[in-house]
Amino acid sequence: MKDALSGQGEGRTNWRRFAIAAVIPGAVAGALIAGVASGALAASFSVSGTQFKLSASKLEGTGFTQYSGALGKADGSVVPAAMSGIKSAKITNLCQTVAAGPIVLRIEAGKADGKPVEASDLLIGMSELGGDATFTNIDIGQDASTLTKDGRPAAEHGAVGGFGQQADGVTIDNLKQVAYSTSASTFKLTGMSLKLYVGNGQECFS
Repeated sequence: MKDALSGQGEGRTNWRRFAIAAVIPGAVAGALIAGVASGALAASFSVSGTQFKLSASKLEGTGFTQYSGALGKADGSVVPAAMSGIKSAKITNLCQTVAAGPIVLRIEAGKADGKPVEASDLLIGMSELGGDATFTNIDIGQDASTLTKDGRPAAEHGAVGGFGQQADGVTIDNLKQVAYSTSASTFKLTGMSLKLYVGNGQECFS
């Protein structure tokens, strides 16, 4: 299966890369909402059209799903997105930034050894993702409407007959992600730092 995935021809989708692009968004948006308070809290995002960036040394998740979808915007338009769900995740050395002109909001957490960021019931809508990913017991090409390993009902996933995949676990090293939205039932930012920069802020990655 590895050879088949790696050797797809030009013009065809590399599903391994697509899978990587769906795992990270959960970390990004969740961190933003959690940034306004310490500890754990529910987090939810609507698509404003503004994307945000997130990076991490490592994301370790259990209960992973992925499928293609679309996100609605306030003006009635939609944007295509890679949707990914993770039942529970631990994120080491998290950085998240949101840029609006010369203003950059930067959140960092999970830097101390043995004290990662913790999240549960993540649902991520993203446009880009990079990193070195390893999946445990992955099923590729499953009907999107039958996905369940992230703990959400199958009906809440993609359309009947749509492409989907799921795995018992996922690990992503050197994660970099650009996302539109993320929701989580809890997002605990250990050792959180929030800073607002005007004119001299640096995003997590360029």
